[in-house]
Parts: sequence; C-alpha cells; structure tokens
Amino acid sequence: MRKIEQGTVAVSLDEKSLMVTLEQEKTKWSWKEGFRPYMECEEGELFFDEAASISHETYQTGIGVGIRSIFSDFEKEGKKYPYSFETLIWIEGATGHVYFEWIPLKEEGLHIKKLFWPGAMEFTNPSKEWYTLLTHEQGVLIPNDWETELGAIPFNGFFETAGGYMPWFGQVKEREGYIAICETPWNGGYYANHPANGPYTHVGVYFEPSLGKMDYRRIMRYTFASDCDYNTLCKIYRGYVNEQGRLRTLSEKAMRNPSINDLIGCAFVHKGIKTQVQENSDFFDPENPDKNNHLTTFETRVQEIKEIHEAGVKKLYLHLDGWAEPGYDNKHPDYLPACKEAGGWDGMKKLADTMHECGYMFGIHDQYRDYYLAAPSFDENYACRLPDGTIPKHQRWAGGPQSYLCATQASYYVKRNFGEIKRNGIELDGAYLDVFTCNEGDECDNPEHRMTRRDCYEFRGKCFEYLLSCGILPSSEEVSDWAVPSLVFCHYAPYDFMMRQPGTPKEGVPVPLYNLVYHDCVIEPWMMDKVSDEDDYMLYALLNGGAPYLIRDAAYPNFDGAFDDKVKLSLKENIERSKIVSDLHEKVAKCEMLRHEMVNGDYMVQETSFSDGTKVRVDFRKQSYEIVSESR
Repeated sequence: MRKIEQGTVAVSLDEKSLMVTLEQEKTKWSWKEGFRPYMECEEGELFFDEAASISHETYQTGIGVGIRSIFSDFEKEGKKYPYSFETLIWIEGATGHVYFEWIPLKEEGLHIKKLFWPGAMEFTNPSKEWYTLLTHEQGVLIPNDWETELGAIPFNGFFETAGGYMPWFGQVKEREGYIAICETPWNGGYYANHPANGPYTHVGVYFEPSLGKMDYRRIMRYTFASDCDYNTLCKIYRGYVNEQGRLRTLSEKAMRNPSINDLIGCAFVHKGIKTQVQENSDFFDPENPDKNNHLTTFETRVQEIKEIHEAGVKKLYLHLDGWAEPGYDNKHPDYLPACKEAGGWDGMKKLADTMHECGYMFGIHDQYRDYYLAAPSFDENYACRLPDGTIPKHQRWAGGPQSYLCATQASYYVKRNFGEIKRNGIELDGAYLDVFTCNEGDECDNPEHRMTRRDCYEFRGKCFEYLLSCGILPSSEEVSDWAVPSLVFCHYAPYDFMMRQPGTPKEGVPVPLYNLVYHDCVIEPWMMDKVSDEDDYMLYALLNGGAPYLIRDAAYPNFDGAFDDKVKLSLKENIERSKIVSDLHEKVAKCEMLRHEMVNGDYMVQETSFSDGTKVRVDFRKQSYEIVSESR
C-alpha cells in the first residue's frame, strides 16, 4: 500500500489490486469493490494489472506529492504487445485537488477503443441524502433510493454533447461531496448505473482515442467539499471555468454585440417554410405522402407576424426553418437561394423587413455539419474520414444520404452563404447553426485537412465568431461547455425528461446544474407546453429565468421533445403566459443563478435565487409559482 498526504487530503493506492482510496478529514471515498482499471481494445479486454511489468514510486515536487505507476508489456491469448503507459495520482498542495493523469508512453501493438480509469466510487446506501449529479442536458440529481432505473444516456454520456453539457459529475453523501472535472474532455465521457430503487448509483469516466491513438495525457481532477450540496459543486465548477478564462457573461458579450440586449426578453417563435422529405430518407412515409412535403409562403409568415404584433407582443425573435429552395435539412451546405415557390429572395426580404418594422428580430436555421450527397458541391474528399479510411454516412434526415463535412471547411461555407443572403438585402439578427453544440466533435484523418475533436470545436467556434463579427447573434441546438465564449443563445437547454414522451417516469430529480454555472452567459428559450393540468412546462421556464417559446412548430413531429400530447391553448393564452416569462427574463437574464433548492427537502417545491435578489418558487404539486424581488 502506498499513501500520500497533503494538508487534509490523503490518497492510498493498493499496489496489488490498484484500488484507490481518497480521504479528506473524516470522509473517505473508495473505488467500488471489484473494480479493475482496464482497456477495451481491438485485441480484446486488457486489465492494468495484467501488465508484465508494473512499478510504483512516490514523488514530490514544488507543487505537490504523488504516486507514479508505469505499466509495460501486455499479453493476450499468447500474443505479446509492447504497449506501455504511465499513471500519476497526485495532490496539489495549494488547493487539495487530486489529479488522475493517464499518459501513453509507447503505443505499439494495442489499439485502444475505450479506457476506464479512474474508477467509479463505492456509493451504496439507500438514502435520499446520498445523491449523484449528472450533467445530462440541463442536469439531473439521482438520489440513491430513486425508484426509476437510469436508462441510456444520449451520446453514451460523451462530454460536450447533449449527454454531458459540462465535463463533470459529482456525488454527495450526508453533505460531504466531490466533483470530478475532466480537464481533457474532447475524447472522454462518463458512464452511470442506477437500478430501480437503488440502493446505489455508480458513475465513472472513460476515454477514447483520437484519430486512432490515445496520443495525449488524459486528466481528471477531483475536488472535495464539506458541508456542501449540489450548489456548492456547481460553483466550484464555475470558479474552474473562470480560472480558465472561459466564463464569458452576456454583459461582456453585449459590449461587443449590443443587439444581445434586444434579444433579452424576447418571446421566441419557431416556424418553417418548406419541407421536402426525400424518398431515400429514413423519415420518408410512403403510406402518407402528404406528410413528406409541405410549403408555407413567406407572405403567410408575414401575415402571422402582423397578427402577433397586433395582439400586443412587444419583443419577439423568429427562428425560420426551411427558408431555402432545397427545403429543410436538404442539400447542405449548398442551401441557396431562398425558396422560389414561397416567394424567393423578395418574399424573404419582405418577411425580414416586416419583422424589423414591428421591432422584432429575425434569424434563420442553417447547417454546416450534415454534408448531403445531393449537394451540388459535394466532394467526398471534404467529408470526415476515419483513420481506417472509411467515411461515415447515413440517411436519417429529410435530405437523404449524407456524410459529415470536415469542420475545417465549415467557416468558408458560412462566409459564402451569409454573404449571398446579405447581397439580397436581407438583414439577419441571428442565425442557428444546427447540431454544433448538441453532437460530439468530429474527427478527420484526411491529410489535407486532418482534424481532432478538439480542433473541431475550435473550427465550429470560428463559425460563431464570424457571425458575431457581422453583427449576427449565433445560436445552436443546445448548449455545451466549449461554446460558452461565443454562443449567445440556443434552441433550448431542457431537462432530460422533456425529451421523452410526457408521462414517462423521471430518472431523477431535474436540477439546473448548467444554469447554476452559466445562466448569465447564454440565453435559453424554454418549452412552454401545458402538458396537462398536472404538468406545465411554463413553471420550469420561470424557475430557470429563461426565455419563452410563444410558438414552436417542430421540423419533425413528435421528435426532439415536440409532442402533440398537450393542452391546446389559444394565441391569446400563449401570449399572456409568454409575457410573464419574458418579463422575468428581461429582469434576470444577465444575473447569476446563485442557488437552487428543494424547499423543506420537497422535490415538488423548488426555488431559485438570482444575483439581483429575485427569487422564483414553484410548486409542481399545486402547479403554482411565486416571484419575489428583493432589491440589492
């Protein structure tokens, strides 16, 4: 057994089992019993302790104390592999943070698909006071005694996707907790397991290769807190991103692009123009051909906007789908000109001008990841290529067969297309670049434009930055940690249960983990569906101090949280409800969400507090809310 200590923190490593125990004062955290660090490889499953050569040593530097372990030479079914790597487990003296670092030394023989290290903590106790925090979409808190089993997490919990808006997870037991932050999140994610009724939840981390190799050091940082709750852990993470220079608030962003102030307090309307589902698309319905294609003219949308304006809506943002000739999700990135059947460039310009005459803001849907084979400029040489030479393809969306555009090329198409829109006299206030903040980063092994996932996020960010340089506010499908410096708003940042059929049992308690970190950094429109008399999503919009959807016509029915099963409300009723949410958003959009809590421990009564003194309390049992403002 090797043990290191620094201040109030101690770490022990069992040299035989490789099990780790961490201690802070009176609290002990140990990996779950039976866990063996391992690698899933093309050659089979290999455990760290199966290395032919293993060595351990303690060391000390000017910044802390640690344990260095080296693992060399593996054998599987009689075949030897000269693969070696190093692990460092060390305590930072100044902070008490514990770092776990995995470092490849000699990548020969083995082809790692997934690496599982460090391990999940033992966390068994059937108590609601023991809970796990996952950054799956807006956030979920899973008490150890939660009655519903945790299902599959989108993108397998890959960090920087809808499955992990932020690259961290945490656990709290009797107000003693830790937050595990992935400092190298580009090829990593988390896995979690919670059976029905517990009595445990296990959550751990995994890492994948980059362009076929592990290539670089992988780092997890564990920070421990006493007398804490999930708010404490969120604020630890907010401090972490601030230290990294990645906390960019709306107030800061508005100094460069003042139109952000106009977007705050807007009601959001999501409408479309042209839908054309190709016969070779998975969405094509041969039994109901009328569902595959439809068209609404720009003039019809003009009249709808005028109706909304006459009904008294003061601030509004229109997100327009399917505005180009190919139709929604077709022929990207060659998404020009404006739909001729709907009125062409002149019709689209009239709609944009009408929006501005009403004092409203206008934006469009666009796409620079899905690379359609039907696009006139499609060239397989610029599609993402995997290390084995294959090019991923599918035909899920309306436009049929597609690959993925290498993000090294994306900003060039953005400049080309938005330049053409401007030349036709259309002034855009915002633009939605689809899936950039929902899906994982892509990789490309074409030597002409080789790109790692980390590179991909940077290239996607360049697209946002270009729009900002043109005075166009960028949006994307959801939110993601990497995009905060450039992203102004999103399509939504929902709780995970909102993406499932209404009435489906919740897999934990919805908590605004993302907003406790980033509320004052990104504008989030919220679903306003009144699902039933017992379930009104408006309450979540208020609780989160978000913007409201006045109208949200989904591009794909009963998909991405757009379900028909809800109470039908009149335009007047929707306007009245939206105004309540918009007024609150106008007040708190630039405010930090200081705290969220279950009032008296009741999951059905929740309260948020904002930095200007505003508090919002909602009672999901009574379907009621209260907004209280305290001057500061």
